[in-house]
Amino acid sequence: MAKQQFSKTWWGKRFIAALERFSDSARLGRGRSYARNGKVKEFQIVDGIIKARVRGSINRHLGVYKEHLYKTKIEIKKISSADWSKAISYLGSKASLVSKLLMNEVPDNIDDAFGHLNLHLLPYRSDEFHTSCSCPDLSNPCKHIAGVYYLVASELDRDPFLLFELRGLERSRLQAELAQTPLGKVLSEAIATPESPIEPLESYYTTPEKLELPDVRRPKDFWHGAKRLPQQMETASVASIPAIAVKKAGDFPPFWRQDNSFIEVMEELYRRVRTKNKGAGLA
Repeated sequence: MAKQQFSKTWWGKRFIAALERFSDSARLGRGRSYARNGKVKEFQIVDGIIKARVRGSINRHLGVYKEHLYKTKIEIKKISSADWSKAISYLGSKASLVSKLLMNEVPDNIDDAFGHLNLHLLPYRSDEFHTSCSCPDLSNPCKHIAGVYYLVASELDRDPFLLFELRGLERSRLQAELAQTPLGKVLSEAIATPESPIEPLESYYTTPEKLELPDVRRPKDFWHGAKRLPQQMETASVASIPAIAVKKAGDFPPFWRQDNSFIEVMEELYRRVRTKNKGAGLA
């Protein structure tokens, strides 16, 4: 239930799943409670770095009688400029990817696209996270950092392009570079072209036009028309293909033992039969 509360999209869930692979489950539970109960007082992302201030808990058994405000910082490993260039080139060559990114949508298979380049847009390993907290807990991530993680997942649900910013590339720069690719230029022009305004119509059906009828005084003139039909109609000649019934077997069917073509022999036979019958008819 906690996962569904803090993230509803696949990228938000994957972000939390990466955290849960290498974090202590007890601290994650405390972190979810911190995020749910408003313990995270300030939260912002500046230059791809997540900074927050989180209220601590009162624990009289440990001599803590008031809530401390701890400073936390989370930084995800940036993708290098060279790798970003390769990623932009690959994304710009796929119409299904570049079209959605230019229209402020993150494709569902975006991480698979990065996988073709042996890169990861979503965090994949623990060494991709660099975190710190001013609390006395020696474990990293602590419950304060975990609470901030869950809020980041919620923020990713709202704006998935934060994934690119956390990896070192802002949305505006990403879209600007994609728009310079061959496909991106075409799509950008199409997006920038203003749509034609919708004009209302009185009817969606074709408006009938009034035509003047010819002055016909006798029914005979109406049916005969202005021009007479030809007395004789030319009949089209029937196309004939010689030996069409036997051509299906090919030049050398299994029963044919001769060296010459079976089709040529049969065509010659058909020709002779037609010629003989034609002569007999004339006689």
